[in-house]
Amino acid sequence: MDDENEICDFIRQNSFAILISWNEHKLNATHIPLLLDLNEGEKGVLYGHVAKANYQMSNISKDVLAIFPGAHKYISPQWYESDQTVPTWSYLAVHVYGVIHILEDRDSKVNILKETVNYFEGKDSSYKMEKLKENYFEGLLKGITAFKIEITGIEGKKKISQNHPEDRQKLVIGQLEKNHDPDSEIIVSKMKEQMKEMEEKKSGNK
Repeated sequence: MDDENEICDFIRQNSFAILISWNEHKLNATHIPLLLDLNEGEKGVLYGHVAKANYQMSNISKDVLAIFPGAHKYISPQWYESDQTVPTWSYLAVHVYGVIHILEDRDSKVNILKETVNYFEGKDSSYKMEKLKENYFEGLLKGITAFKIEITGIEGKKKISQNHPEDRQKLVIGQLEKNHDPDSEIIVSKMKEQMKEMEEKKSGNK
């Protein structure tokens, strides 16, 4: 996955990430939503927050990894035209490497909470964080740790049978379309986009 716009769109569409870090001689991971902001830092930043009681933020390593998992499906060798094949897995994922900074000030915490609520609630939502009682809201602020991750590197992976001949890709698409589940639909859509791009490249080279 080399296109920067595709990677950024993927992160926004699959924003419930796994944050991995090194803490006191052991690995730790937390499943949390992370928001991408490309207007800050050389390569952008990720914003997030966790409960203050979360052990991961205690003595957390400077360098962290955020994994954004996407659609994935098992691909059976039964679907191919030949029995001389092996099972495989189609999947989409992005790995974001960065340096984490804990944000202690109140304004940063409030902004992160507001941005998170607005992003996931949507513009038409009737829920407004500003309607929360002050004492209740201040108690919530004291109970969280806010942070930003300064992005140092991004790796996008799109493994969707692109190394197989076109006829075999069509067989895989036909089988996945029978499933009628969200992951299959996403993989099929990406495969069709990919095949269309290949056709356009072939036509341009003629």
